[in-house]
Amino acid sequence: MKILVIGGTRFVGRHFTAAALARGHALTLFNRGRSAAAALSGVVQIRGDRKADLSALSGGEWDAVLDTCGYLPAEVARMAETLRGRVGRYVFVSSVSVYKDFATPNPEGSAVGTIDDTGTDVVDGRTYGPLKALCERAVHQRFDAARTLIVRPGLIVGPHDPTQRFTYWPARIARAADDEPVLVPGSAAEPTQFIDARDLADFILGAIESGRSGTFNIASPPGQWTLGRLFDTCASVAGCRPRWIWADAPTVEDLGLKPWTDLPVWVPAEGDEAAFACTDVGAALAAGLRTRPLADTVADTLAWYRALPADAQAFTKAGLPPEREAQALAALS
Repeated sequence: MKILVIGGTRFVGRHFTAAALARGHALTLFNRGRSAAAALSGVVQIRGDRKADLSALSGGEWDAVLDTCGYLPAEVARMAETLRGRVGRYVFVSSVSVYKDFATPNPEGSAVGTIDDTGTDVVDGRTYGPLKALCERAVHQRFDAARTLIVRPGLIVGPHDPTQRFTYWPARIARAADDEPVLVPGSAAEPTQFIDARDLADFILGAIESGRSGTFNIASPPGQWTLGRLFDTCASVAGCRPRWIWADAPTVEDLGLKPWTDLPVWVPAEGDEAAFACTDVGAALAAGLRTRPLADTVADTLAWYRALPADAQAFTKAGLPPEREAQALAALS
């Protein structure tokens, strides 16, 4: 198949490109060429910026397009309009953040969030989900249902993750000595939910190959993994035996720490976030979603992290600096 990828050199797009090439598909990548992985072999490269000029896409035709990096509805609308009539299927990577809240588990038909300032170009915690929902609408307005595939991933993890969120835990735990206290959030039995970028890429590629359409939540099955299992797996992979110092939601607040950023992967399971880690993925499982063993994701993420240059190993986007964790542990002792 001939597949156009918007992006294709970072994280999900990078893993999708590798999987599609391995299965013999003909790929065209449209991006700015700024990523270190931009010089991929075996693909057609089209340079351009979706925020500016799409004229470089005016001459091609493809069986499908995968849009991995659409955040603003006006830009997605312009891309979909440019490609209408010249691609057989529009695949858009959205997010489970589109949902209005997580008070109860969300199947795909759940209500999505809204904002009044729909034309904003600020993407932050308030606008991200509603803007993604508007991006989905922009695709649907230009491609009929039979030619549209929307995937809504939960937290995407694995090698080449630029967010640092999941990576913080394998890296932090790997540097722990035996019996060293490590601050961890919530409780061992709390569920956690995410998806390896490679499993997401495999699902998308399989859906394109089979001509699938519709909307799918993509994450690990609810209840498959707990926080305790995540941290124990990180320790097992690293070959160390730290001592977990669990901090529940009130304790985290008292310490002045923030869920999801200071203590990533975790959000307190209460109120509108009570079912945050319980998103319904039944439709995706029925459509062929498979998740690899947690130990594989942890080991591969840790190996990738350790191979980064030293200056790229600092956690500047997520996680606790060692001195701040030490202060929190001292306050709990």
